[in-house]
Amino acid sequence: MHGLVVLDEDDDVIRPAILWNDGRTQKETDYLNNEIGKDKLSEYTANIAFAGFTAPKILWMRENEPDNFNKIKKIMLPKDYLAYKLSGTFCTDYSDASGMLLLDVKNKCWSKQMMEICGVSEEQLPKLFESYEVVGTLKEDIAEELGLSKEVKIIAGAGDNAAAAVGTGTVGDGMCNPFPLGTSGTIFISSKTFGVDSNNALHSFDHADGYYHLMGCMLSAASCNKWWMDEILKTKEYSKEQEGITKLGENHVFYLPYLMGERSPHNDPKARATFIGMSMDTTREEMTQAVLEGVAFGLRDSLEVARSLGIKIERTKICGGGAKSPLWKKIIANVMNLKVDVIESEEGPG
Repeated sequence: MHGLVVLDEDDDVIRPAILWNDGRTQKETDYLNNEIGKDKLSEYTANIAFAGFTAPKILWMRENEPDNFNKIKKIMLPKDYLAYKLSGTFCTDYSDASGMLLLDVKNKCWSKQMMEICGVSEEQLPKLFESYEVVGTLKEDIAEELGLSKEVKIIAGAGDNAAAAVGTGTVGDGMCNPFPLGTSGTIFISSKTFGVDSNNALHSFDHADGYYHLMGCMLSAASCNKWWMDEILKTKEYSKEQEGITKLGENHVFYLPYLMGERSPHNDPKARATFIGMSMDTTREEMTQAVLEGVAFGLRDSLEVARSLGIKIERTKICGGGAKSPLWKKIIANVMNLKVDVIESEEGPG
């Protein structure tokens, strides 16, 4: 989601894609939130600006790469580039487009105000589809190259978390999922009606099921544990490092999981990770436990925002690499005070 892919009049990629976790757009994000105003942004798009969103990236290009900006004929998201190359259809879906800060999420159309602010036209933006809709079939030359029928259908697709929600049955009204413990971590709540929290701490997006969802996204989830194991402890034996952790709720070491800044609900790309509470008696196991707990409490921040809206959540499903850890699943259940369902298939956003 959120990655900026731009093509010129010859359909050549103008510059390398600026990805979802790129924090270079702080100046542009501050401009949108403070000068255009969060109230206006929420009115136009149901969201405020985050450094990872696509619109700030477009403004960054306009300011820092004006020659490249002036060449732009098509603006799309990474998956949409694949659909375009395969089918020739310039398209995106509502769930992924919701994270661009260019879409009027409630009314499912491009926001004229945001296009004006970013200096782009509707002709430069893709046609909008529901995630499950057919956008075209394989181009003849591509079909021949791949040895496939040109009747093969190309589907619009979805943003990763919306796809993961569908994959785990989180559709309809009031379902919660998944706390995916992947690189990033999210709380995802599906809804049949449109809604926005008063502080825009959660993202309000269109869902891949044709309705809506609220989502809180933290940038570093399982990646915190990967960093701790791979870079600091220099080990790949993740489960072995957790074997000595038995005293849940008694740890005096705390970890803030902001290795790449943070999105929900703090919206601060300059936030940084830290350990606190250590003493001469602090053990390796306590620091490992703190990392797992820190991610769980980071997710709980977004859960509390959802609860403040009166949304009653009693259980959640869990998926992602971190869900392989029995200890981490137990910590999640304890910290969230939720029943956690583990699905039988290792279902991910794909």
